[in-house]
Amino acid sequence: MIRSSLESKLYILQRTFSEYQLETDSSQAHSRRLGTRRRVSTLSSLQRRRAALVTLAVLIILGILALRSSGVSFNWNLFLGTIQGVSWIWLIVAILLMLLTYVGRALRWEVMLQPLGRKVSISRLTSDTAIGYMAATLLGRVGELVRPYLISVSAGVSFSSQIAAWLLERVLDLLAVLLIFGFALLRVPSHGLPLGAGLRWTLHAGGYLAAVAGFVCLLVIVAFRNFSQTARERILAGLSFLPSNYYSRSKTVLNAFARGVEVTQRPGPLSLLAVYTGLEWVLITAAYAALLKCFVATRFLKITDVVTLLGFIAFGSIVQIPGIGGGIQITSIVVLREIYGLSLESASGIALFIWILTLIVVVPLGLACALHQGMNWHKIKQLANRKLPEEEELT
Repeated sequence: MIRSSLESKLYILQRTFSEYQLETDSSQAHSRRLGTRRRVSTLSSLQRRRAALVTLAVLIILGILALRSSGVSFNWNLFLGTIQGVSWIWLIVAILLMLLTYVGRALRWEVMLQPLGRKVSISRLTSDTAIGYMAATLLGRVGELVRPYLISVSAGVSFSSQIAAWLLERVLDLLAVLLIFGFALLRVPSHGLPLGAGLRWTLHAGGYLAAVAGFVCLLVIVAFRNFSQTARERILAGLSFLPSNYYSRSKTVLNAFARGVEVTQRPGPLSLLAVYTGLEWVLITAAYAALLKCFVATRFLKITDVVTLLGFIAFGSIVQIPGIGGGIQITSIVVLREIYGLSLESASGIALFIWILTLIVVVPLGLACALHQGMNWHKIKQLANRKLPEEEELT
């Protein structure tokens, strides 16, 4: 009996030790996986930074070579004079108007939360929006996912439901950008520039092409609004040639977009989305108009000229180096110099302020909102590295 008891205790000890060893091995394996993921994440972050720096260096070298080959000298005194001669009153007005656009974006997002039966204060939505745009400015396109995630937490809804809202917002803004860009291309020939027949035809064709693309965006919204299931099936059938992983990701994005478009099925929210989108771009146009009033060289520009410049800049902003920009500055310099006849130095000084107004103004506001919510930069970078949800149920 004593022997049986000892054997039983020995068996229990051996079993406990085996279970403990298995748990330890499992824990160590999990730690190794986490360590590998952290190293991969850190490596990808370093690679992005190196790529950004290399791109910046290439752009600088190309710019210097272009200046030297064209025989154009850069007058730094004129450049600094453009910056020093800025009207601070108009600059403050421009900054305030640009910051108001983030309130407009928050109002639009509130409309997209209505079908979920959730109510979030405008101040909270504005805070999440500012943090999201700050992350997008400093981290690039990867930071775009910060905003829908923060709003999903604030509203207590699924992340994928806010990805749906984000996709709808992107399409609405793309529609506005294409319409403005089309207007800008059609307006250029009216400035009396010595354009060749080929370039004139290209500008006209580009304007009409942008208008057609805008019409296609509108058609996509209407199709998903009224014939969601059919539209998804037709598009997925056309994408059946893709590899399985890309096909699965496309299906996830289409399903999310279809959920986002559901908010437009009622006339009230649809009208509000159109009004708030229009309000946002009116504020952006007003901010640019106020900024151009800051400089003697651009005070003569009319509102149609402001819209023309905005159209090119909005389209050029597609090319963006995290924390640096790129497309905005280059587009601003080219348009101001080639269309409106400004010197390279004046155009460069104004382009610097356009970049600050478009991308950098939100950074201090976003940092203040992040600190108010108890977030640090490491947390924001973690949120930016979140992957699009694939299996999460949309609510």
